[in-house]
Amino acid sequence: MGTEARIEQLRKLRAEARNAGSRRAIDRQHEQGKLTARERIDHLLDKGSFQEIDMLVRHQSLGFGIEQKRPPGDAVVTGYGTIDGRTVFVFAEDFTVFGGSLGRAVADKICKLMDLAMEVGAPIVGLKDSGGARIQEGVSSLDGYGRIFERNVRASGVIPQISVIMGPCAGGAVYSPAMTDFVLQVDKASHMFITGPDVIKAVTSEEVSMEDLGGAYTHATISGVTHFVFPDGVAALDAVRYMLSFLPQNNLELPPYFAPTDSRDRIEDSLDAIIPDSSNQPYDMVTLIEAVVDDTEFFQVHEHWARNLVVGFGRLDGHAVGIVANQPAHLAGTLDIEASEKGARFVRFCDSFNIPLVVFVDVPGFLPGVAQEHGGIIRHGAKLLYAFCETTVPRVSVITRKAYGGAYLVMNARGIRADLVFAWPSAEIAVMGAQGAVNVIFRRELQEAPDPQQRRSELISDYEERFNNPYRAAELGLVDEVIEPRETRAKLIRGLDMLRTKREHLPQKKHGNIPL
Repeated sequence: MGTEARIEQLRKLRAEARNAGSRRAIDRQHEQGKLTARERIDHLLDKGSFQEIDMLVRHQSLGFGIEQKRPPGDAVVTGYGTIDGRTVFVFAEDFTVFGGSLGRAVADKICKLMDLAMEVGAPIVGLKDSGGARIQEGVSSLDGYGRIFERNVRASGVIPQISVIMGPCAGGAVYSPAMTDFVLQVDKASHMFITGPDVIKAVTSEEVSMEDLGGAYTHATISGVTHFVFPDGVAALDAVRYMLSFLPQNNLELPPYFAPTDSRDRIEDSLDAIIPDSSNQPYDMVTLIEAVVDDTEFFQVHEHWARNLVVGFGRLDGHAVGIVANQPAHLAGTLDIEASEKGARFVRFCDSFNIPLVVFVDVPGFLPGVAQEHGGIIRHGAKLLYAFCETTVPRVSVITRKAYGGAYLVMNARGIRADLVFAWPSAEIAVMGAQGAVNVIFRRELQEAPDPQQRRSELISDYEERFNNPYRAAELGLVDEVIEPRETRAKLIRGLDMLRTKREHLPQKKHGNIPL
């Protein structure tokens, strides 16, 4: 065969790979409002940057009629390209080919890509749309999932891993996205579950729809598996591009810097009035955060789950920061089991990828109740404490109002080696609130007082005057500076500038034993 004939053969093979799915399958995908695998990649990456890998790989299975169809590329498209000029690896399961099912060849392609991403040191994005393990290939398809899971663990904390669930993701397949850093789901079009509605009905007699069992909002609000929900695939892919703008390529690099358009010395007068006069009144912590970060841009993570804690990404003077904050507008900002897990996971991610942490504290304590205690709030709360204690990135706290008891310590207090601690004049730093403290300390005196209510009111006022303010903590060096709320942005930027060269080394060990 001459050169021209070989080139023509290559062109035909490439065309066959690009059109591996049947016209009917592609039309069905579009009718459901879903893009094809290649359309998704084209939208995600910079135009014209995608370089495909293993386009001509075919499955080698025999039997069950599968040998009659061996499309080049099989049921996944793999390769690399750029997002805003930075290298990103991507694989997209192709539901138009064998329902996107995973066989040995598909697993080989994904594993090769993950290995290459780790060697190069660049993020990997998985676009999930698959019917699961390829039954015709038996145990080799299960082995393929195992090989992918093992690489997810090895890549964890080395390169950012992002999963976008754009269709079905069931059975063992769900464990790969669960081990990645962030999971995005498309509303109504994507579903995740270990066992489907039919199996659940057969085993437990429970009836549940696919949407209620494993839909996007189910996992975003109830299970906490999903970090983000978007109305369609295009919005989800756009969000991945935006998210990566806050993240470094790998654990040895710093997040990208963007020249700010917002003044580093901006004074935000609105913050002086954000704390209500009554300490029991709520306010929206997200509004406070947006007033502090560059251009009010705050990319909230896990927005719909454990809403009493807010986490997400922002920038201060062009540098990415991870933000953790109590949310007084939900459960009074208390810490509970879910909030502790949410915060711990986010803190550990930021520490893995050199993203400084800014913590806004307004916590009255841990959520009380039998369900919380029996559910293991001690163990789960310790996760957030452990996560902060093991970090080596810069950590700065701002106490806006309540900082009570053990929850105060868990929220990045000086006692667990916070680098800088600022407090607003409205800060209340104590073992407990004034009313509870007075009831404990002066119990006998109140029992014997002629007018217990009057005496209690006097003692509470005295306690608040003497203890429920930031100045006692400042006297002890537990608060570095009491600042005016309007100064918060400028103080944080200057503090983080100073901490930019922070170097901290933990004792040598294989790894710690976080209280899982």
